[in-house]
Amino acid sequence: MRKFIPLFVIDKLRKIDWLRNAYRKYIVKMPFVQELQEQGYRQVIKRNNTALSMLPLVNEKTGVLFSIVTPVYLPNLKHFQAMVESVLQQRYSNWQLILVNDFSQCEALDVLLEKYNQYKQITVIQRSTNGHISAASNDGLAVATGDYIVLLDHDDLLHRDALNAVALTILANPDATILYSDEDKIDEQGNFEQAHFKPKWNPDLLYSHNYICHLGVYKKSLIDDIGGFSIGVEGSQDYDLLLRAVKQCQEQGIIHIPYVLYHWRIAEGSTALAGSEKSYTDDAGLKALRANFAENEGVTVETGLLSNTYKVNWPIPTERPLVSIIIPTNNGEALVKQCLDSLFALTSYENFEVLLVDNQSDDPQALAYFDKLVLDKKVRLLNYDKAFNYSAINNYAVKQAKGSIIVLMNNDIEIISPHWLTEMVSQVSRNDIGCVGAKLYYPAKGSESFDKKSNMGNVQHAGVITGIGGVAGHAHKYFPASHPGYFKRLKITQNFSAVTAACLAVRKSVFEQVNGLNEKDLTIAFNDVDFCLKVQQQGYRNLWTPYAEMIHHESFSRGAEDSPEKVARFNSEISYMKETWGEQLVQDPCYNNWLTLDREDFTY
Repeated sequence: MRKFIPLFVIDKLRKIDWLRNAYRKYIVKMPFVQELQEQGYRQVIKRNNTALSMLPLVNEKTGVLFSIVTPVYLPNLKHFQAMVESVLQQRYSNWQLILVNDFSQCEALDVLLEKYNQYKQITVIQRSTNGHISAASNDGLAVATGDYIVLLDHDDLLHRDALNAVALTILANPDATILYSDEDKIDEQGNFEQAHFKPKWNPDLLYSHNYICHLGVYKKSLIDDIGGFSIGVEGSQDYDLLLRAVKQCQEQGIIHIPYVLYHWRIAEGSTALAGSEKSYTDDAGLKALRANFAENEGVTVETGLLSNTYKVNWPIPTERPLVSIIIPTNNGEALVKQCLDSLFALTSYENFEVLLVDNQSDDPQALAYFDKLVLDKKVRLLNYDKAFNYSAINNYAVKQAKGSIIVLMNNDIEIISPHWLTEMVSQVSRNDIGCVGAKLYYPAKGSESFDKKSNMGNVQHAGVITGIGGVAGHAHKYFPASHPGYFKRLKITQNFSAVTAACLAVRKSVFEQVNGLNEKDLTIAFNDVDFCLKVQQQGYRNLWTPYAEMIHHESFSRGAEDSPEKVARFNSEISYMKETWGEQLVQDPCYNNWLTLDREDFTY
């Protein structure tokens, strides 16, 4: 296998453009990444299977009864038989399989169903009319006697240890109401591929698309309470059921099982092949999500940037909150001018102030420019006349900010989307949201590393994943701007444990609640990660949005970390993060332990 340059080495050598560009092309060359995924997954699925086989077998007398509900309509008979066999071969034996034939009018299928109806644990229901998948599923629910409902499509496969893994999880979490697992896909040749290793409960990711999908398991009493499947959202009936179920249960009852327990069949006409195979699912999902937010005043939902994805628009208070945008700088006239010119020219949200924090600038031209900004009343100029300490500078500025919302911004940011601040304010105004981060790109100018399709620089930041490279890394770093990312995650709003302070929005009250940035132990690096983790620790969810876009001219404003003093400081900050956050760094709930911590590309 090819060797990868460690992240910390790349970060230290960022100033060397030829190496940076070579690394980007090396890592993000899509055919190579795909090849790496395919090769790596063969080993991953072996480890997955071995781990599952070693789990203790739950005794059916102490375990729960599962009712597996499978609506059936004109299936590929070979695939259908394989599905039933995958249930019959389950190591855990306390289950019932309910097959609901939705008036397929297929003689060969009827023969198979008559055969399976002889099995004690299989119940066959023959509908006299075709009612579609929701009606058929409800017929199955009506005769289900299990403690939990398991949803299984008529041509997919359950891993032989699937039910045992779920039963073990329920024994460990008696209050579990919704459980879901990782999944992959199986092609016509029986090869497993395209594994989806999912995060733990991630509400905003769910509002963007149905990431939970398969395997879905629900407490029977919960399904009864919400009235089963809705008629009229066929194509996204599972999504609708899930959204309604989530509203009726506690978050701690939503459990992710970190194993591949479900194999989704890649077949013609299946959404496992491509979302566009069933375009009506887009409309059904939109209908389900709009119904979910029908009682939330001011919330609207629209289609997202990709098929089967959605954008939830959250309301901004009628009296628009004042936003204080804090921009520290030391000299850097050209960067500050680029930043402010783009900010004032493109920002559609009007109620903001800019606090430019001058940290010991000594360039006469820069100082003259700053004075002019003050005369034009475009900014408030603050002077921080102490040694550079990123945390202390921002803490100092926040105390003088007039806004109820704070935006921390680097002086090397260039705004490119007019609605960036509207989006960030709408998200951060939600009571349960802490920090909000933007989508940042490298500049395309003068770089070989840009996306020809979009003529944009590659991705610099799309959320922070803790544990990568030892402390934290940026999700999808160096990916092309137009790339959808790992299971669409570059194009959809979602929760992350942390986001970068190169552009970070937070309510001032939340900033003060966690005592701001750590100016004692984290003067330069990781202060934003530490801050976000403190905010998360207080019960808020941090969020990243692809709808606030800007260019980050990274490394132009800071020197290299190459002196002995800087290296020592950097190492001490690494030690502080590891000692403070410990195991939590490598157990990021917004990531997955099956995915690598050596790279930022979501490979295995």
